[in-house]
Amino acid sequence: MPKLNLKQHLLTPRPAPNYKDRRKSVERNLINAESALGRTLFGAIPAGRSREFFCLQKNVWIWSENGQIIRYEVRENGVYKKIGEGGYHKVTGEELEHFTAATKAYLELVKTRIYNK
Repeated sequence: MPKLNLKQHLLTPRPAPNYKDRRKSVERNLINAESALGRTLFGAIPAGRSREFFCLQKNVWIWSENGQIIRYEVRENGVYKKIGEGGYHKVTGEELEHFTAATKAYLELVKTRIYNK
């Protein structure tokens, strides 16, 4: 068995941690934690169903229920949604009111429960 040269071991350069991968991992974990809270905003989830609601980026929100994904984009001229692979449509009326209320409740919940603010 070869002898371990402690001095050589300690002086051997180590690869720098991959901060880009670490950052992606942290972001993914935060989105998962936020989504876990976001899914509670809409009441109990029926057995056998799944639900996600989270802020993906500053102006992008994701709602997913049973694999159907709705992407909401907040733009200067309004809120637009895209269902699956379809095109974007402007959100108006009661749906816009519900979206606004849900995002406000989500932000307050995440801010207090995850970020302690």
